[in-house]
Order: sequence, then C-alpha cells, then structure tokens
Amino acid sequence: MAQHASPRRFAPLQHGIAADQTANLPKLKGVVFDVDGTLCEPQNYMFGEMRAVLGIPKSVDILEHVYSLTPRSAQDEAMESIRAIERREMARQTPQPGLTELMAYLDARGVPKAICTRNFDAPVNHLLTKFLPGSAFHPVVTREFRPPKPDPAGILHIARSWGLVRSAAEKAPDKDARNGKPQEGGEEVEQVGDASGLIMVGDSIDDMTAGRKAGAATVLLVNKVNEHLSDHAHTDITITKLDELVHLLERGFTGREIPEN
Repeated sequence: MAQHASPRRFAPLQHGIAADQTANLPKLKGVVFDVDGTLCEPQNYMFGEMRAVLGIPKSVDILEHVYSLTPRSAQDEAMESIRAIERREMARQTPQPGLTELMAYLDARGVPKAICTRNFDAPVNHLLTKFLPGSAFHPVVTREFRPPKPDPAGILHIARSWGLVRSAAEKAPDKDARNGKPQEGGEEVEQVGDASGLIMVGDSIDDMTAGRKAGAATVLLVNKVNEHLSDHAHTDITITKLDELVHLLERGFTGREIPEN
C-alpha cells in the first residue's frame, strides 16, 4: 500500500488571518500560466490545421515532428507554416471568463506571475497587450525554450529566475530536473529550480504533467474536452473559471495527496 505525503498546501492570502493560523503553512511564491485554453478560450481547431499543413496524423506531436525534420531548412519551413496559422488566428482570441479578476487579485496580493506555453511569442504578446496591458508576466517561456512541456524544464527555469533554488542533494520531484552548477565555497554545488512554492494553471495533460514533474501544485481549467483529466494523478484541483482560483487562494490552497516514491 502506497505511503502518502501531506497534501500540497499554501497559506491563505486573505488579509486579517491570524499569524498563528498560517505559521506552519508555506507561502505561495508564484503562479505559472499556460496560454491557449487557459488565459484565452481554446483554439484547438488550429491543431488540425497545423497537422494538415505538416501532413501528420493526430497521434504525432506537432513540435516533436518539426524538430525531427532535416535539413534545418525543412525544420524552419515547417515551423513558419504553423506560425502563419497562429498569426492569422490570434485576432480571434477571446479571454477566459474571470481573467482580469484573477490577474487583478494576484497583482494586488503581490504574487509573481509567469507564462509557460508551447505557443510562439506573437500570439502571446497579442493576448497580453490586448487583454492584460497593465499586468506584468515575467518570465514568458514560449516555444523557443526547449524542451517544451510536458518536460518540467520551463517551469524550473521560471523558478530559478525568481531565485527559487535548492541543492540537488535534496529530494527532487523529478530526478532529471537539473539546471545549474553555481560555485559555493570553492566547490561545485549543483542547484536546481525549486518549484515547490508554485502553482501551474493549465488546460492540458502537458500542463499538469510539467507542473507535477517540476514539483509545483497543479490547477486544471476544466472544459468539456479535458474534463477526463479532472481525476488524473497529475491534477491537484479543477476550476471552471479563472476567478474561482481567487477563492481557493484566499482560504488557503489545498491540493491532493501525492504518493511517496
């Protein structure tokens, strides 16, 4: 029978809660968001268009296929063909319900925000400029960062950029999550990004898996297409609107228990 660790918890962000009620709870260090299907309504129809242009079936990952092409000119041509679809469709982006309310809340509470997406930068910048012009996200990890989700590297990069690191000698959520070897006391000490204080919010299995492998808590923005992921082992909590996360953070985030390895 599997042993269970404590559920993932963060201290309530609500003002006025007595310190003794939150003393033993870790503080939320930041929230990482996916873009398509999370910050904006899903545009899943683009994936079919991309596969048609590339001549690949649904079972083949689009980015893996592009990165596998040779020579490099073929890879560049294929990448540009899917970027053209994204550029055309970004004009049809629709913000998710509760988007501005959640971002205003996080900004008011001083919670850092970042993006980790498989989109390229143009649609991401378009969405942020059009719908969230006064809300800062940093860093913004896009398709140019490799490896992409479901690998945890992008989330761990965000953690490191926020100064959240730990020694590689500590128990890691993912044994391959290595990304730095700073010098300490004249000896080489490997450090890795520490995402244990973060929440990853997304709408796909790639988002949930990347978050879990990085050691972050995960929140699934559920819809009719992805509702089967609600009970997935990599999903901590589900919400149907972005601003539902406000209530969860106000009262104190509590995720599901994670089996010990």
